[in-house]
Amino acid sequence: MAIGDVYSTNLFSVELGKFQVETVQSVTPPTSQLDVVETGQISATGEPVVRKQPAPHPQSGEITVTRGMDKSRAFTEWINTSLEQRDIDSARQNVTIVQYDVNKKPVIRYHLTNAWASQLQGVDLDASSTSPATEQVTITYEECTIERA
Repeated sequence: MAIGDVYSTNLFSVELGKFQVETVQSVTPPTSQLDVVETGQISATGEPVVRKQPAPHPQSGEITVTRGMDKSRAFTEWINTSLEQRDIDSARQNVTIVQYDVNKKPVIRYHLTNAWASQLQGVDLDASSTSPATEQVTITYEECTIERA
């Protein structure tokens, strides 16, 4: 790519554990941020000093995956482990969202640690709609690390 070109946002995949789950319709981007802790101190001269520093642990977060109803069985079983069986310990897995360039080479990976499905929103039932049947899955994670190619 030439300098100044941007990557396409419509080429991406979702990996659950060691295998690619499926191609999905959309994924909200994960966020990576540090909480800020503010501490007050008194200097040697008696003046108040306010310090800001990063919290000791990275912030957790959520993403939403929109997918077709007839997609990956493995992903569906993982969702069911979280939501129907409520077995979060078994459901916790590392999830990776990979964005590709126009030549289908990975350019960025978002690694979500200890992720599990926390919400499932089914398809809107509308007799007059011609839209495809999609569902939205909210995935909660403990930490997000970003790997750039």
